[in-house]
Amino acid sequence: MATFGTLSDRLTETFRNLRTKGKLTPADVDGTVREIRRALLDADVALVVVKDFTAKVRERALGDEVNRALNPAQQVVQIVNEELVAILGGEQRRLEFAKTPPTVIMLAGLQGSGKTTFAGKLAKQLEGEGHTPLLVAADLQRPNAVNQLQVVAERAGATIYAPEPGNGVGDPVKVSKDGVEYARRHQHDVVIIDTAGRLGVDAELMKQASDIRKATSPDEVLFVIDAMIGQDAVNTAKAFQEGVDFTGVVLSKLDGDARGGAALSVASVTGRPIIFASTGENLEDLEPFHPDRMASRILDLGDILTLIEQAQQAFDEEEAMKVAEKLANEAFTLEDFLEQLQQMKKMGSMKKMLGMLPGMGQMKQQLDDFDEREIDRTEAIIRSMTPGERRNPKVLNGSRRLRIARGSGMTVTDVNQLVQRFDQAAKMMKTVARGGTPQIPGMGPMGKPGASAKRGKKGAKGKGGSRSGNPAKRAAENAGMATTNTTPTGSGFGLGGQQAPSEADLAEIQKLFGKG
Repeated sequence: MATFGTLSDRLTETFRNLRTKGKLTPADVDGTVREIRRALLDADVALVVVKDFTAKVRERALGDEVNRALNPAQQVVQIVNEELVAILGGEQRRLEFAKTPPTVIMLAGLQGSGKTTFAGKLAKQLEGEGHTPLLVAADLQRPNAVNQLQVVAERAGATIYAPEPGNGVGDPVKVSKDGVEYARRHQHDVVIIDTAGRLGVDAELMKQASDIRKATSPDEVLFVIDAMIGQDAVNTAKAFQEGVDFTGVVLSKLDGDARGGAALSVASVTGRPIIFASTGENLEDLEPFHPDRMASRILDLGDILTLIEQAQQAFDEEEAMKVAEKLANEAFTLEDFLEQLQQMKKMGSMKKMLGMLPGMGQMKQQLDDFDEREIDRTEAIIRSMTPGERRNPKVLNGSRRLRIARGSGMTVTDVNQLVQRFDQAAKMMKTVARGGTPQIPGMGPMGKPGASAKRGKKGAKGKGGSRSGNPAKRAAENAGMATTNTTPTGSGFGLGGQQAPSEADLAEIQKLFGKG
């Protein structure tokens, strides 16, 4: 996640130095805590939070739980992870719905914090869960705020209640109260009230928000805060807590390049849980906030659970079974491949998904260089083919490939590489679908655990020599077999002797990755 990039780098580097030590001294612990303190302060975390956090880490790191640990360095990393989860709120907290509909959710926050966009995102997510949300336009002060909410509601496919034009016209308290009554009459089970904000905290803002709360008796009051706001986040959060007393926090703009101190400060200072995290500009870019998963991302330990959940939402299980059956029956075509690409695109940014894998923080340059448009280019090539060509790529002669290249705006080389990669991938997936192990160029087939030695002897009785259709590869394999007969197998570590891949193997590897 971009917001925590600098903090994640600093903490990861600190722990990398720590892991080289077999035994930790008090000086090692003090040095580590000092680096953690600097990293948190540089990330704009509130001073009071930093002091409390580092004191707890130091106390536990010097305690018996680390002194008796087999690997004290890993134990300290675990302590930091647990304390990070604690200041982020501990456990995940979901929205609480009213026993008798409608559930009223009031949004509060400064102007520009992202309340209106979040209202649309929340409405879309609730609709996906089977609810019927109603958006109430109670921000009647900011210019065109009502129009903006109408556009967002249309994109989200949600109903909106906007009796007043806004731009300074209308009573927001009356609109909010009437909106709840409208939802009750028209069977909407959730009401989302988008209230006005100010550029800064003032008495008028707090009075209006407090009056709306008294008039509507909301089940949830969500304080939307910009993750890029920095040190001022704590003061703003305290002011809203005293004036409105919110029940939960929403972090917006977590995809920005800010240092992220607000996220690590608000929950700890206010005692209110973070419920949602907004991670992009699209209406789908809204995640339930999991303190443990966020801590793992900050420490570059990955977030596999969120990745799996996103994959489950994007991929149809029934379609996946059909694809597996096609692979096993050698019926997987470029049309099926195109459908898989489109489902991957539904999951969102590939960079974001790759960033959820453990250790990807150490490969930032590779992630930055990753071109997400490559999927679009591949899709363009496949869409430039006729249905018959997609189902049977073997008919693609030179003239057809030239036509496809011109139609997709690519080159013939790009078309050739795609077809080659598809053939190789289809073969490997077919082998896996049948329960076998794929043959990786340069490594040969990967043996199954517990394979019998008799099978190897039985194979040795056959005719000697390679049957490869590639003359260069056949000569190299025959030479390798001759060498194997005279070279002792095994090693001092119980591993079989490894031979360097031949030129033919290297050529196959290049072909697989489209570099031939």
